[in-house]
Amino acid sequence: MELTAVPFGTTDWSTVEPELHPGVTGNAVWRTRHFGTTRVRWVEYSPGYLADHWCWRGHVLLCLEGELHTALEDGRQFTLTAGMSYQVGNDMEGHRSSTATGAKLFIVD
Repeated sequence: MELTAVPFGTTDWSTVEPELHPGVTGNAVWRTRHFGTTRVRWVEYSPGYLADHWCWRGHVLLCLEGELHTALEDGRQFTLTAGMSYQVGNDMEGHRSSTATGAKLFIVD
């Protein structure tokens, strides 16, 4: 991620149009802004959500509410709760998200 030529600004996430992304089970609702080549998202996963793909994109992800389970392709598993974050580089380690209870996330990639 390289954040250049982006002037100061604020975002009222409640005014950003939501996009529905179905998972294998459950849904993700993304509110997305782009700043140059950087994507910034407010994401809400419904209870029972399981991502429909392994992701290889780099992220910095902050769990705002709920509990997020992240599985890596190598079998490792991690659980994030409110106030915890993870970071992973592009093409580093395939990862996939799920949640039993639902989660709200802030993601920069």
